[in-house]
Amino acid sequence: MRDFKDKVALITGAGNGFGFEIAKECADREMKLVLVDIDKEDLQAAVSFFEKKGVDVTGVECDVTLDLEVEKMVSTAIENYGSIDFLVNNAGVAIPGPVWKLPVQDWDWIVGANLMSQVYAMKRVIPIMIKQDSECHILNVASVAGLITSNGMPAYHATKHASVALTESTSYDLQAINSKIKMSVFCPGFVQTDLHNYERHRPERFMDKSDPYYSSYEYFSGQKRAEFVITTGMPIESIGLSVMNGIEEEQFYILTHPLYNTLIGKRVKEMLEGKGPDLVALRG
Repeated sequence: MRDFKDKVALITGAGNGFGFEIAKECADREMKLVLVDIDKEDLQAAVSFFEKKGVDVTGVECDVTLDLEVEKMVSTAIENYGSIDFLVNNAGVAIPGPVWKLPVQDWDWIVGANLMSQVYAMKRVIPIMIKQDSECHILNVASVAGLITSNGMPAYHATKHASVALTESTSYDLQAINSKIKMSVFCPGFVQTDLHNYERHRPERFMDKSDPYYSSYEYFSGQKRAEFVITTGMPIESIGLSVMNGIEEEQFYILTHPLYNTLIGKRVKEMLEGKGPDLVALRG
């Protein structure tokens, strides 16, 4: 996708982080914006930012873990602009904790945010794009955690691997019908976003904190570890441009951290050799 002027970009998790940075690049390319976020204040601030720059922008407060909310999001985009040309499934959360301790409600939340939100959006947007019969693009935001694994984050790794596989398989299906829709999956390493502050985005239905996990060492140490790796990560300012350059070049896998390439290759090699995870080697 190279022609962006007057096209419509629908971006989830657009109140801050990757979503906001990608939105800035879309605005620079004279696109119309539909910005979506669960946080009302963040969303209003993002919309105000673009309005002051004269961008045609609409904000939609939305919990993308709910299919009916996603339906509202897509309907608003179509009612306001009549088309959707660029879908960015960016919303997501990162919740640490071993599988035997992480509460089921947190599994429901992270699966909803990182995987099902992308399913809900694509199920509704792809038919619209097919009917438009024009050059369109879908970007699913995953993570390098969808290409490699580590300890302490099984829910995050599981959902990000699922996002990568979902994007790959959907790309095959679109090719099978000779669709003009192209796809990409964004797999960044640690970047200075707001991802570690996931608790402030927790939906009301997942607010039960009676489980002992929420007062455990694993819970608090996981939050501290997440804060450290995010706040010491790559500056976010270059991310939007990197993503949009990848879209323009029709890259399927958009990566940010070359240092992980060795780990990705090592994982594939060890899979072919039948080797399993080795914590000592991982930490080595």
